[in-house]
Amino acid sequence: MVALAAQLDPPRRLHKGVSDRPQDWLGTTPLLDLDDTKLRLKARAIVQLCRTDRDKALAIYRFVKRLPYTKRVKLQYPTARDVLEARGGDGDDKVTLLIALMRSAGIPARVRYMEMRGEMLRGLIPRATPAARPLAEFWLGRWVRTDTYIFDADYVAAALERLKANGWECGWGIHINAQLLWDGKNDAFLGGAPTDKDPMLTRLLCVVSDPLELVSASLGGKGLRYRRSLRALQWNALAPTMMRAIRELRAGSRFY
Repeated sequence: MVALAAQLDPPRRLHKGVSDRPQDWLGTTPLLDLDDTKLRLKARAIVQLCRTDRDKALAIYRFVKRLPYTKRVKLQYPTARDVLEARGGDGDDKVTLLIALMRSAGIPARVRYMEMRGEMLRGLIPRATPAARPLAEFWLGRWVRTDTYIFDADYVAAALERLKANGWECGWGIHINAQLLWDGKNDAFLGGAPTDKDPMLTRLLCVVSDPLELVSASLGGKGLRYRRSLRALQWNALAPTMMRAIRELRAGSRFY
């Protein structure tokens, strides 16, 4: 596992000069660990019956989406292999595995981080706290985006049920009009609208290969890194509350 250097405190600007060339988004990183034998074998098993890149991307997406959404205290950033063995995780964990499997299958993939309004997390945390959400992007003739892999289908069903019961527009990480599945062709968002029109998003942050790159030194100076460390402590402190909220959401749903 890779040491947890810091948690997101949003950068003040987007990355400048980010490459859109697909060949620049196929490499390995400490978190993606594409040389890991178990990870390569899993990618091969998932896509072995697929004929096109779209078919491969959909198969990998479905595999990662089915993994349960969970939250835990983090002392280190998990690698893709760690997430595979844990068989679940939060948005950062699942996007790490998703990007690694896509690249292992030869599909260029990257992460575009967004900042959500705190209202999106009502029900999960006791107060409105803006948070970063990883939007996965895949090259399938063009860059296609989705964040619908984050929550498994049972979690989504339970969250939508609770939103309707409470009369809320958003909460538990999703919007009442969320697009629930990605079709391998078009963008799909849990906020129910494209990123440039989503009222639950405050801004786009940066484009990276994995969560660890988001908090790397290249994104800011010493003061910014310090604030990210404080944010890491904050989210670790909230983790038990979120774990309890997730259990209660699942337990209270008629879908269980």
